[in-house]
Amino acid sequence: MNLSTPSAHYTDPQDFPGLDVYAVVGNPIEHSKSPTIHRCFAEQAEQKMYYGRIQPELDGFVKAVNDFFASRGRGLNVTVPFKLEAYALADIVTPRAQLAGAVNTLWVQDGTIFGDNTDGAGLVRDLLAQGVALHGARILLLGAGGASRGVLAPLLEQKPASVMLANRSHVKALELVELFRQKALLEKVALTAGTLSALEDQAVAPFDVVINATASGLSDQSPLTQTMASRIFVPSSFAYDMVYGKTTPFMQQAIQKGARVSDGLGMLVEQAADAFLIWRGADLAQSIDPRQVLADLRR
Repeated sequence: MNLSTPSAHYTDPQDFPGLDVYAVVGNPIEHSKSPTIHRCFAEQAEQKMYYGRIQPELDGFVKAVNDFFASRGRGLNVTVPFKLEAYALADIVTPRAQLAGAVNTLWVQDGTIFGDNTDGAGLVRDLLAQGVALHGARILLLGAGGASRGVLAPLLEQKPASVMLANRSHVKALELVELFRQKALLEKVALTAGTLSALEDQAVAPFDVVINATASGLSDQSPLTQTMASRIFVPSSFAYDMVYGKTTPFMQQAIQKGARVSDGLGMLVEQAADAFLIWRGADLAQSIDPRQVLADLRR
């Protein structure tokens, strides 16, 4: 692992005696808000801990994690592009991580590495905190990649009337629907797949909740054409982009139709809260206030 470049980071637990040490692992990692978020949670819950950053080389994830835990690091959040590697590295994964096919939270207990995925729970809690009704809703999920897979099960557990997966490749959307078919049947949710281009059809009805799980916002693009946006958005719709920190073109399209919008910063905070409670104990749930942390970040 090359740590000589200015952008590289490695948090060594041995540098923080007397503190429980955690970190976020990704490449790149400089932009991550996770250290700020977890510092706020630690202050709220009066926990003696340090939270840093780790940026391995792209082929150095496993070594970085093993070194961190060997140095008595307690837990790690995992972000792009290492969530699949984290899933493979964990000795035991939770059922929701298994469904997501990816891990964003790691911790060690008695020499065993555990993995969980808190992304979907974070998304759902952020939506509910914003007053978005998911039960009985018609939901459109844009994209059929890892981000969609990570949030689909928690969305289905809210028992919406239907969830439609729309993706450029119909085959990928169908694969995801097949993967979650049993979960959808269990929750009595109509789960369907379609192409993005099909949203141009005049017969397409508006949706209550539209979630952009593609990375289009990072490059200031939208997965939707103006025609698609005019079909799926009405003033009662809620548009959610997982990208955070800016009003994306997708969000702008929804605003033009009078819909409410949100970026994904609340999801980031809420998934971090889940990880914090996994590491530090569920009994601290009343000691932390994710919505206050979110409000502080938005200032």
